[in-house]
Amino acid sequence: MTTFLLIHGAWHSGRAWDRVVPLLESAGHRVFAPSLTGYGDTTHLLSPEVGLETHVEDVVGLIREEDLTDVVLVGHSYAGLVISSVVNDVPERIAHLVYLDAMVPEHGEAGVDVQPITQKLIDQAAESGNGWRIPPLPEMPPPTGLFGVTDPADVAWLRTLLSDQPVGCLQQPVRLDNPAAASVPRTHIHCVGGAVPEGITRRPVPPIQPNGSPARVWTLPTGHDCMITMPAELTELLLKTAR
Repeated sequence: MTTFLLIHGAWHSGRAWDRVVPLLESAGHRVFAPSLTGYGDTTHLLSPEVGLETHVEDVVGLIREEDLTDVVLVGHSYAGLVISSVVNDVPERIAHLVYLDAMVPEHGEAGVDVQPITQKLIDQAAESGNGWRIPPLPEMPPPTGLFGVTDPADVAWLRTLLSDQPVGCLQQPVRLDNPAAASVPRTHIHCVGGAVPEGITRRPVPPIQPNGSPARVWTLPTGHDCMITMPAELTELLLKTAR
């Protein structure tokens, strides 16, 4: 049995994984898909003080509270920043990192460095008078849709999960100063279907992992929120990391 810890991206909640969790559990694995502070059932905790460090503490706290070890830690989108700092804090508890169409930072970088378009979103929030919170991105015509989701029923359901993103999550730097974290193997899964919104970029994955192994990069022919659009195919890739 493998323990999977699935971390959602910006604006989303833990329920984004609702279609993946039962598939992993039916394969005999233990799965956690928490909502980070300020999302889902904790939207009442959203405040200007919530930032990347808050979310790192959420995940590290869960790992320690549940005494989780040999964890496959999956970060979607913004959560690439979160899992990077988490493995820096507790590398001895992480068996594998999975960057799922995610931001992949260097030490000291913030979300605005990895994905510069986010600075534009922060500036727009400031101009609107709510400078510390960014509303969810708008739905675009297909094939972009809403975070890559285009099916009308799925879009309607996804809308129920979304809430504002605190700017601190994109401005606080990632800590990658623990040499032990480099030994943890990692996999990158890129969503390559549909259209990429203007301004969104993806850094190339270095050919060699920090632990010296060849890079492992897989793709899914779907939009950004692959856990909604291709849950079975995503689950198969996650199970491959456990094998």
